[in-house]
Amino acid sequence: MAGQSDPHLSVFSPPEVEFLAEDETVEIIPKFSLGSLHMICGDFGPFRPNIASEVPLWLAVALKERGKCDIRAPDWMSVDKLMQILEAERESPREFQPLPFHYIEISKLLFKHAHDNVQDIYMVRSLIEDIRDVRFHKVETGLQTISGRTHAVKLKNLSAMEVNIVRPFMIRTLQAFYKHDSPHIIQQPEKSGSRRPQAPDHGPRVSCLVFVFQ
Repeated sequence: MAGQSDPHLSVFSPPEVEFLAEDETVEIIPKFSLGSLHMICGDFGPFRPNIASEVPLWLAVALKERGKCDIRAPDWMSVDKLMQILEAERESPREFQPLPFHYIEISKLLFKHAHDNVQDIYMVRSLIEDIRDVRFHKVETGLQTISGRTHAVKLKNLSAMEVNIVRPFMIRTLQAFYKHDSPHIIQQPEKSGSRRPQAPDHGPRVSCLVFVFQ
């Protein structure tokens, strides 16, 4: 699996998922003074030097690239917090630890545009990659347990990228269930006097497999 998906079955490509993540809010430390910004997505500001303000990630990146602010890395991106999450992920093979829905995309954008604002960036990057690998392995292992008797699959605390990777598998699984349950009409030669009445064909039976994301 390893984070790969079929582009023909995925609804969103990785860049599209990253685009959606840019609406998540982060704290910035402005280096300028400005009144409130009134945008379609909401009002932000006023901005004062050295006073933290919350803005969408896309705005934070735009200001950072112009040298107008520093971006404060989220609390969950600290080394101590990430080590706790990684340990908990490894100790709980059937559970996913709570993380921001766009934790992969947020960290990627901060590594790219605000690397100087992330303390212990190399350690943080390594821990996030380890957490992602452990979680992807859990997803792959869990989906391999699906059988014909499975009626529902509950996946709690998955991130946006993880859901996007699972989606192609879900589609193929549902297609396989439908194909498996479709009756195959095999015509055989009939002998006179041995013909038996056939049950009416009511069409294919559809298996019900439900995926629940929380």
